[in-house]
Amino acid sequence: MSDSVGFAQATEPFRRELLAHCYRMLGSIQDAEDLVQETYLRAWRSYGGFEGRSSVRTWLYQIATNRCLTELAKTSRRMLPSGASEPESDPDAYLAEAGTEVNWLQPAPDAMVIPDSADPAAIVAAREGLRLALIASLQYLPPRQRAVLVLRDVLAFPATEVAVMLGTTTASVKSALQRARARLGELALPGPAGRTGPGRRPDHRTDCAARPRALLDQYIVAFENADAAALERLLLEDATLEATPLRTWYAGRNTCVPFLRNHLLGSPGDWRMLATSANGQPAAAATPVTSTGTTGRTESACSPSPAQASAGSPPSATQDWSACSGSGRTCHKLRTPYRLAPVPEI
Repeated sequence: MSDSVGFAQATEPFRRELLAHCYRMLGSIQDAEDLVQETYLRAWRSYGGFEGRSSVRTWLYQIATNRCLTELAKTSRRMLPSGASEPESDPDAYLAEAGTEVNWLQPAPDAMVIPDSADPAAIVAAREGLRLALIASLQYLPPRQRAVLVLRDVLAFPATEVAVMLGTTTASVKSALQRARARLGELALPGPAGRTGPGRRPDHRTDCAARPRALLDQYIVAFENADAAALERLLLEDATLEATPLRTWYAGRNTCVPFLRNHLLGSPGDWRMLATSANGQPAAAATPVTSTGTTGRTESACSPSPAQASAGSPPSATQDWSACSGSGRTCHKLRTPYRLAPVPEI
């Protein structure tokens, strides 16, 4: 067996979960893809010297995590519209764009980051570890604390292995984890679900997917029919609406619905929506219908999340994706200001 074949067989099974890991660290699916490519290139170059002192999976995570830390040292924290200004109370107000210097948080399509598995528990855990609210919360942690929290609380690596990955001591890992958990607690931000301890309750909201999908179907029908009244019934009273690259955002159903009705929905048939999934939750990809009755490129996708970050709130989107978070309360969109859509409470 050639080295190339042996390397591929040993490492390829971990590619998708490594992409999810780099995405958690960086908050950008494009940057995560680049870092995974670099990880595999570095691993290939040093594969001949791999002595098997750790598993191949742990070795790949070590390379990927340290590459992420190097990248994070060169970039600023990814921002959210709700973290840059107060909500706008006038649904007809001028929409202010942010400058190009702002780094927006991005969502991730499930097809790219949820690993194939026959184990339902593994799939649930993977989805929970990619919640939009969690990715947003991680942005508030220093890079090394972020790495420790992800490796320990999301991926469940032993503290001893994390210490080897980061070139530090087990005591330092435990200290960094305590500080990371405390920081999220101070900001009232959600951490990884499933961990119990001071300031953290188990998350019991990851129940059957039938209800979120049924609500998503209702949302799609309401949006395609330009039915603002139906959307109002689906949205929570404290709904929020955000759309990158705009700094302007709205809070409260009484403001969000008029904005949607007056500036986005248009007439019945102006939009076509496709059910999909992103960040472990049901999502909708929206395509505008042209005057000839054909559809243009996909403009947005919205994904509900089981929890919302209360400080800084949930993440934004990039390219042809937008994302909803906070039990479906928040949407984010890049490029076209009015091409977004909120998803109802799940």
